[in-house]
Amino acid sequence: MTNQQSYLLIITSLLVLLLILSVGYQEVNKEQKLSLDNFLQKIKNGEINRVMIVNRSELIGRTANDQKFKTTKDPEKSLSDLLKDYEVPSSTIFKLEITQQTTNLKEIGIGLLLNIILPFLLIGLIFWQFLKHTQRGASQIFTFGKSGIKVYNPNDPDRITFKDIAGLEEAKEELMEVVEFLKTPDKFIRIGARIPKGVLLVGPPGTGKTLMARACAAEAGVPFFYISGSEFVEMFVGVGASRVRDAFAIAKKNQPCILFIDELDAIGKVRGSGITGGHEEREQTLNQILVEMDGFEKGTKVVVLSATNRGDTLDPALLRPGRFDRKIILDLPDVKAREEILKIHIRDKKVRKINLKQVAERTPGFSGADLANLCNEAAILAARKNKEFIDQQELLDAIEKVLLGPERKTKAYSKKEKEIAAYHEAGHAIVAHYLPHSNPVQKISIISRGRAGGYTLKTPLEERNFYFRKEFIDELSSMLGGYAAEKTIFNDTTTGASNDLEIATDLAKQLIIRFGMSEKIGPIAYHKPFREFNIERDYSEKTAELIDEEIRKIINLALSRALAVIQNKKEKLDKIAKVLIKKEVIEKKQFEKLIGEPKGSFNPPLENSELI
Repeated sequence: MTNQQSYLLIITSLLVLLLILSVGYQEVNKEQKLSLDNFLQKIKNGEINRVMIVNRSELIGRTANDQKFKTTKDPEKSLSDLLKDYEVPSSTIFKLEITQQTTNLKEIGIGLLLNIILPFLLIGLIFWQFLKHTQRGASQIFTFGKSGIKVYNPNDPDRITFKDIAGLEEAKEELMEVVEFLKTPDKFIRIGARIPKGVLLVGPPGTGKTLMARACAAEAGVPFFYISGSEFVEMFVGVGASRVRDAFAIAKKNQPCILFIDELDAIGKVRGSGITGGHEEREQTLNQILVEMDGFEKGTKVVVLSATNRGDTLDPALLRPGRFDRKIILDLPDVKAREEILKIHIRDKKVRKINLKQVAERTPGFSGADLANLCNEAAILAARKNKEFIDQQELLDAIEKVLLGPERKTKAYSKKEKEIAAYHEAGHAIVAHYLPHSNPVQKISIISRGRAGGYTLKTPLEERNFYFRKEFIDELSSMLGGYAAEKTIFNDTTTGASNDLEIATDLAKQLIIRFGMSEKIGPIAYHKPFREFNIERDYSEKTAELIDEEIRKIINLALSRALAVIQNKKEKLDKIAKVLIKKEVIEKKQFEKLIGEPKGSFNPPLENSELI
């Protein structure tokens, strides 16, 4: 709750309390007014048994049940004379309790306070608070164009250095030049060398771009100014450009330093690609960044680091020499780098009997952030089991939880559904094992996780940058292994293969339009880089039909190989499925023992089969 909301709540509560007290006070002191004749008649009838004379002119009578009546009389005439004139019996007068009182200053003061003074005081307080907040808002108008940039102290004891980062050795080497320049700039300036004004860190999410920038500042021992690209953009014209000027001005005053702009693609996209053309506020902000970086003088000791995972969307003017003229690619870590990253994230946790190499082998495609999350999930799993240490099993379970989600223990299969799931996953595993170019099986399970009814975990023997067409075909075949098993065993298919079909179709499309692996279409790429609001295809309807035909051809080729394996190794399929139905999980060693044949021992012809 903000201060303004707290003030309004307090004032509202006081007003409500004042209203309640005022009403209560009036109710307590409320008297029914009567004429003098009616008042005396009630005394005569014995209804009023107590009378108070206030200031000689007011008469306040009370009944036995404490009901009040009020009237006025001539101050020169006494109550006794009035009662005699009205022929009230002497016996009634003797029973009547009569008292005299002057003006009750206390009651007058309370009434005045509740009904007049306090309301004015509270109304004045309300106006004072609104005036104060209005003045604060008016003062903020003059700071609206300020960047709000954050700064990190390089001498912070919790700072991150290059020693705390693993798997990015090439990026460290590139950034060491920046570190050296910031430490000893005169050495470069003297010889006439010019360190890049801007360094762009490009890589998938979670690969450590921001981490590397902070470590660079810590290594150089200079201030680290941080701001996100989205913080520059506002709905008001000119605010973004004003914030850019302010951020660069602050950096120049504190040089040598590092100015880090995170998520540069928020403001650095290609100009003219938006709905409103070149007059968007975002583009004005981008223009100001270009101007500021051009305005760096030769001796300026400010290095602008920036990070993005959408380098293909950036405006070319940002990437020309003199601006972000150095690009550092941060790739996903390989198996060796993943093991080193795991060592860093596991060092502050209590562990026992762990094999990080096995964990690294089972996590291809994981980024540094994914591995950090994996270690944290393993710690959570161990704590939930009331264990004092993290064991290997928690790490392996955490991999599956991160990839597929938690186990769905409440999801109970019927006997038929369990059989379908077992044969489906066994189909994936059998095809992957027998085809020579598919990844080996690590684990098979029919325990539901997330939206998956079961899963077959595979990891590559080695991680490479180049893959052959035949390797893609075998991977497609293993993806369709579950579909092929259902078709062979049940002579029908289920909805369980829907996700497999989506992934296989997308991969087949990439082979055609991106990798040029179609003989009919040839070595032509129809995969265009991302451009905002660009939905035009760069090929004709006839080519689109040909692409669809080639996708179907590759899918059918992969399915034919899967069917060939399933039909030839049906006994092995039945064997694996029965064990799955009984135990629900099969690990790598048990699977290989059940198969009893080496990996890649069956290789159907790489051509369309008549099995489809």
